[in-house]
Amino acid sequence: MKKLVVVESPAKAKKLSHYLDSDYRVAASIGHIRDLPKKQLGVEIEADFKPKYVVSPGKTKVIKQLRQLATGVDQVILATDPDREGEAIAWHVQHVLEKVVDKQKFVRASFHEITKTAVLAAIAHPTVLNLHLVDAQQARRVLDRLVGYKISPVLWRKVRRGLSAGRVQSVALRLIVEREKAIAAFKPDEYWEVFAALSVDQTFKSDKALFAEQKLPKKLPQSVILAQVVKLDEKKFSPQTKEAVTPLLHLLETGEYRVAKVEKKERRRHSFPPLITSTMQQAAATYYGFSAKQTMRLAQALYEAGLITYHRTDSFNLSQQAIKMARQYIEAKFGKEYLPAQPNFFKSKSKTAQEAHEAIRVTQVTQSAAEIDALEPRQRKLYQLIFNRFLASQMTSAVYDQTKLTISVKATQATKTKPTPVATAELTVSGSVVKFPGWTILTGPANNVILPPVVKGQRLQFVDKLALQKFTQPPARYNDASLVKELEKRGIGRPSTYASIISVIVDRGYVERNQKRFFATPVGMAVVEFLLKHFPEMMAYEFTAKIEDELDEVALGKLVWPKVVAEFYQPIALKIDKVIKEAERVAIPVEKTGEVCPECGIGEVVIRSGKFGKFKSCSRFPECKYTENIVNTVPGVKCPLCGEGDVVIKNSRWGKPFYGCSRYPECNWASWKKPAPGFKLTAAEWAEMQAERKARAAKRKTRWAKKKRKPRTKSKS
Repeated sequence: MKKLVVVESPAKAKKLSHYLDSDYRVAASIGHIRDLPKKQLGVEIEADFKPKYVVSPGKTKVIKQLRQLATGVDQVILATDPDREGEAIAWHVQHVLEKVVDKQKFVRASFHEITKTAVLAAIAHPTVLNLHLVDAQQARRVLDRLVGYKISPVLWRKVRRGLSAGRVQSVALRLIVEREKAIAAFKPDEYWEVFAALSVDQTFKSDKALFAEQKLPKKLPQSVILAQVVKLDEKKFSPQTKEAVTPLLHLLETGEYRVAKVEKKERRRHSFPPLITSTMQQAAATYYGFSAKQTMRLAQALYEAGLITYHRTDSFNLSQQAIKMARQYIEAKFGKEYLPAQPNFFKSKSKTAQEAHEAIRVTQVTQSAAEIDALEPRQRKLYQLIFNRFLASQMTSAVYDQTKLTISVKATQATKTKPTPVATAELTVSGSVVKFPGWTILTGPANNVILPPVVKGQRLQFVDKLALQKFTQPPARYNDASLVKELEKRGIGRPSTYASIISVIVDRGYVERNQKRFFATPVGMAVVEFLLKHFPEMMAYEFTAKIEDELDEVALGKLVWPKVVAEFYQPIALKIDKVIKEAERVAIPVEKTGEVCPECGIGEVVIRSGKFGKFKSCSRFPECKYTENIVNTVPGVKCPLCGEGDVVIKNSRWGKPFYGCSRYPECNWASWKKPAPGFKLTAAEWAEMQAERKARAAKRKTRWAKKKRKPRTKSKS
């Protein structure tokens, strides 16, 4: 009995071919084989938004090969990924193969890990296509196409040609733009923090003041406590000027200190749940600086290698086999004390989390990242992160002994003779010691803050004081981790789409990623301003989240997808013609330089934002065509190779900035890292570095060539 198994990627096909016998042929569709046409709307709006699919560019040959392999088989097993996208790919594959295979011969095999056990079990118990998931993907695709093809031309006319709008991307861009405006409008407020260093040893003496450098020391003598003032004369202490702090400093220096309260309690810190798509993206960005797109690409490679379970999931659920595997490993590796009496379970916050799906975990715990030679450095980091979070989720809590001291200071008789409005103050300090590491043994020991032993009523000796002037900080710009967290919190998009959302707004030049943080560009700000003014419904956070929820309802079979599309599109469609006729053109903000245009002598040189970054132009454009590239140099740093040229900042073809020599091509020095002042390179050292780069590039080329090879198919004989 001959069977054809169809998956998306050649890597996945190659993996499955090792698990299946000669009765099976395994082939890859290499992603989607049909899609909406690129140069047409491809949606029949009057016919319930019916999509008109065409064969995707370059997929004619793939379809021909699939039909050849499918001819004469007894069964076609659609084994694409277990999500909406995978279900849609399977549906399209079935559609093109129905010309050579009877419809009754198609089955669906769904597995969440590419291991022999999971694959064979899924193929032995096939199901049918879930058309509700197909409808949900189809609705999302149609919605995105309608916005892209109907709203983008409006932006071309009213903002700048070449711009585009996105149903979810534009709303995500609004978050970044509003944060940019909040930062620009922020006005810092002054405030002060006051500390006192106190010793339990009444005879304590120090050679120099502990706060001589006017900052908190990293290490204190063993008998010294660093306490912070929290109350002044029984009221909360929150000074905003130096004058408010001065009387307190006199009290701290001359007052009498006693321990007012000693609180001791045991604190438990429970483990984090295993990773899901959104938390994996956040953790990888926080610990390793990976972008969401990088994280998903690395996870895809790990999944296709059979090392982790499917990485697009919003469920914290773990299978019984996985829990058993983790518990056996924990007991053998760390001991029974690290194993809870019952498995740990975590409840998903997502209303539509599919509990049949699993969280992201490793498929085997017998191998750590260091023991898998085939992994690249970044893959190894992500794998170890998934490995640790999976195991930690099934380990006992960490236990801490926590101590909090409340210290009172009162004015002495000698102090009272001097004019001071401050009579008493209260200070606090906390310390904690790890009693049992529990799951934190995987992440390394926590820093203990050990306080010297004291009792209530004990006197303390004044050692030193410190008043720190501080200012409130503006809200932080979003990075990959915080933006994903905010999108998830507001229900904008879904975890599997976050990477593409961020990638699109960066690639379009609406935001810049600088030092791993997002900065809204003038173009991005102009787009958001225009869309908010003329299409407020599309840009509303609550409305976008509501549409996402309704798409989830479509996936569950509770809503009909054309109704969801109509609810979103019809109010917008009524405005498009009116906006084109009546709306004023939006000017993209420019930076003025005060320089006269060297070409026309009339206009002013301004800095504009283009597709490839900022450039100089004449304010009279398009009457005057003067343009000039902006060269950003690193001040005070010369080229480490030739020593003559300046170090300039350039953009690679991928948009990532790098450092090079201003004398290029005479000097070809370049680096991703900013050189330190005075750093030098010899010609021999540079030649060695280039040779290493070429070797790494050749290795990557070989690896990609292997990935692109066609998977072997079993012969009919």
